[in-house]
Formats: sequence, structure tokens, C-alpha cells
Amino acid sequence: MNVGHFPPPKRRGLLIHGGLILALAVISIIGFVNLTRAPVGPAFLTDLLIGLFAVAPIPYLIYRAYALVRADYHLDRDSLGLNWGLRVENIPLNDIEWIRSASDLSYPLSLPAFRLPGGVLGLRRHPDLGLVEFIAADSRNLLIVATAKRVFVISPQDPSGLSQAFARSTEMGSLIPSKAKSVYPSFVITQAWEHNAVRYFWLSSLFLNIGLFVWVSLLIPRLAQITLNLQNSQGPIEAVPSTQLILLPLASTFLAAGGWLAGLYFFRWEKERALAFIVWATGALTSLAFIIAVFFIINTPV
Repeated sequence: MNVGHFPPPKRRGLLIHGGLILALAVISIIGFVNLTRAPVGPAFLTDLLIGLFAVAPIPYLIYRAYALVRADYHLDRDSLGLNWGLRVENIPLNDIEWIRSASDLSYPLSLPAFRLPGGVLGLRRHPDLGLVEFIAADSRNLLIVATAKRVFVISPQDPSGLSQAFARSTEMGSLIPSKAKSVYPSFVITQAWEHNAVRYFWLSSLFLNIGLFVWVSLLIPRLAQITLNLQNSQGPIEAVPSTQLILLPLASTFLAAGGWLAGLYFFRWEKERALAFIVWATGALTSLAFIIAVFFIINTPV
């Protein structure tokens, strides 16, 4: 007998995450566009730092938005499931000691230091409850789920409905004993790292991109102009400032990072793991292709 789903509030969090992603994307694009036009010097370094610092949080925010879209609290007669992106917690109903509102505590909960609407996540210590894990979207209407081993804080959109459903399920009793299950995002990375081929692909892609960045940073001050387009049979090759060479390691890094995340997504399922290996292998080969492209660019006469 299914009791139902009690998802957290999502609209406000998704709007804020989407706005931050859009704002950072615009800032990074402006920084990288200015980077290709700036002469080598302080302005070039400033635009590079602006672009990198603006783009760095975007994958993290995208994952947080994806996790919020998938976020759900599912209660049935046997267990309470907490799903948040790659974080999965399945708690047998027999392991739950009590569920109550956070406002009932005599000593208020301390919220995680870094939080956004749509992502109140992290660990905090409470003087009465001990270690508490937040898997919540909002700091209002928090419910505390206490088990013998761990205490969780969640934020269902209908907290009273979940509490009442839990009371009914407890009264009816469990039909089939459920097994406890805890899955963390880091577990997927650890599991993938155990494969020799995965380690080779990851490290190859990492060192190839680091080497490409170092090589290009040494080339730019030594070259006045380069060419990034094919030769036109009707005229000479168009030359551009050498600072535009930085576009290649940036593009290589973005593709490698996107491929790494896509591979982790597919690696979670046994039947899709071959696809994850293909994505990671392609990422390493793509990074090598960018190095070869730089070699041909700098050896093309301007």
C-alpha cells in the first residue's frame, strides 16, 4: 500500500538557481570575449580571472538545480525514502523513532553555513540530537526524522500530511521488512575510481588539459598573431591576436568537465556503464586533439 509522495517546495529554489546560473554565464562570456581582445598584461589576466571565477560555480549550481528537480520524500508502509540528486536514503519505518517539527525543539537547529533556497544541505551538530544531516529545500516548516543511528532534517511542502501518513503507516505495521540504504554522490566517484581504465581516462584528461593551459600561457607572450580559420583561396589567411589562443584550452576544459559529469551520470546504472567508459575515453581523446590543434595553429605561417 503506497502512502504517497511529499516533495519539498521547488519553485523558489529553481528560480534562484536558474537566475544565478544565467548571471554567472553572462559574466563568464563577457570575461572570455574581452579576454580574446585584451593585450597581454594586467587586463588580460583580469579578464581571465573574471571568466574563470564566474564559470567555476556553474557546474555546482547546475547539479544543485538538477538535485532539486529530482528531490522527493516518499513514504510507504515499509520505509521512508529521501531522494536528492545522487543522494539516496532509504529508512525502514521500524528504524524511525519519531518525526516531529523542528519548531518543537527547546534548542533551535543551527542551519548549514552555506545554503540557498532550494538547497539547505549539510551536516550540523545539535546539543540534544547530536549530528544532524539536512536534506531540505527550505529553512521553514522543517521536520526532524530521528533514527537510532542518524537524525535527518527534511522540508516537505506538506509537513503535517507527512506526519499524519507516518502515524497511519506505523499503526498498520510493515508488510515486508525494508533494508536501509545510504548512497552519497561521492560513492559514485569512489566506485568509478576503482576501475583502472577510469583512472587512466580521468588522469589523462586532467594532465592533458593542465599541460595545454601551461603550454598556451607560455606561447601567448611569444606570439604576436596567429590564425584560427582555414585559408581562403581568394585571399590571405586572416590573422588574429595570439591571446585568442586561450580559447582552445578553455573549450577543452569545459568539454572535459562536461564529459566527466555525464560519465558519472551514466555510471550509476550497470547497463549504462559502457556508455560512461566511452564518454570518458572520448574526453581524453578530445583533450589530445586540442593539443594537436594548437601545434598546427602555431606552425601555420601568418
